[in-house]
Amino acid sequence: MSIFAAGSWSASLAAAADLATPVTDPAWTQAVLVVTPDWEASQGTLTAFERDAGGGWRQRGSGHPVMIGRKGCAWGRGLHPDPVGGPRKREGDKRSPAGVFTIGPAFGVPATCATGLEYLALSVDDWCVDVPDSPLYNRIVSTRDVGVAAVAGSTEPMRRDLHLGGDQSYALGFVIGHNCGCEPGAGSCIFAHLTDDPPGPTAGCIAMDEEHLRALLEWLRADAHPRLVLLPAAEAAARASEWGLPPPPRDPHP
Repeated sequence: MSIFAAGSWSASLAAAADLATPVTDPAWTQAVLVVTPDWEASQGTLTAFERDAGGGWRQRGSGHPVMIGRKGCAWGRGLHPDPVGGPRKREGDKRSPAGVFTIGPAFGVPATCATGLEYLALSVDDWCVDVPDSPLYNRIVSTRDVGVAAVAGSTEPMRRDLHLGGDQSYALGFVIGHNCGCEPGAGSCIFAHLTDDPPGPTAGCIAMDEEHLRALLEWLRADAHPRLVLLPAAEAAARASEWGLPPPPRDPHP
């Protein structure tokens, strides 16, 4: 999800412009690579990379485990070419989107956050609309601007701690730019966010512990045009050269 409507969220409409940006854009100098063992795996390894002056990718630190959709991953709608073969992401399929996606803005409960991304402090009125036939599908909106009726049926309050019994998943996170064109039913509200306690698979997002998420947010910079790449190991290896991706880790298992 990377299209925002109304109020303070409207500044993030620029994320949609990245739809026209090629995967191999040289301005892309930060990569967050998530590699899973296969399409069905619900866990993967996240590794950060920076592009050096010569155009090559340099790994930053070591990888760490993350959780993805409980049914694995499926091709999403992002910056990558339309692939042949493999499952396709759909609303409610419990799969995380695979491919190459924009990152940002960051969001959370605190008023401020140490990050080079745009940061949006959440309020009780903020929702992400996951109802496919809604004109606000795959958008974050404030009920102060669109009214309570506009989010009827949505299961994605951004302040989950206030609406869903103290759930801290969205206390800190960032937007993953899947389905920026808001195609109905193609999947919505995809974020990187905090893991449950104990950690478990997600409904389609990417989840990690607070230490690693905070470190990642501190490193990410909007002017580096960061991208998130999520792929099964075989796909990551096969497409690395064509798409200009960082090299996948030798062992995709956390």
